[in-house]
Amino acid sequence: MISSQDAQARLDELNDLMDLMRPSVQMDGGDLELVSADPYSGVVEIKMVGACSSCAISSVTLNDGVTRLLTERLAWVTQVIGSLDDSLTQEESSLLGQGGYVPKYSV
Repeated sequence: MISSQDAQARLDELNDLMDLMRPSVQMDGGDLELVSADPYSGVVEIKMVGACSSCAISSVTLNDGVTRLLTERLAWVTQVIGSLDDSLTQEESSLLGQGGYVPKYSV
């Protein structure tokens, strides 16, 4: 069992890494939201929001990008649970996209 001080240090490292990843996702009109993180079990839940909800490659970004970076750089992370924010309509989400954005819906 880790101490509460070590648990807080883990959460601080996670937040710092999230801040490093966020700008590249934001450039395409999306964002990464940290839903929850358990520094004891190593389970982290991330939600992709904004243009990510209609992006054809959002699952690749989440699995091959976010999950890989979190597990490689933070040895305590054992599992990353990812989801997409589906509160925006297709049109609202598409309007947020820019850069390398690729919509999953055919227009």
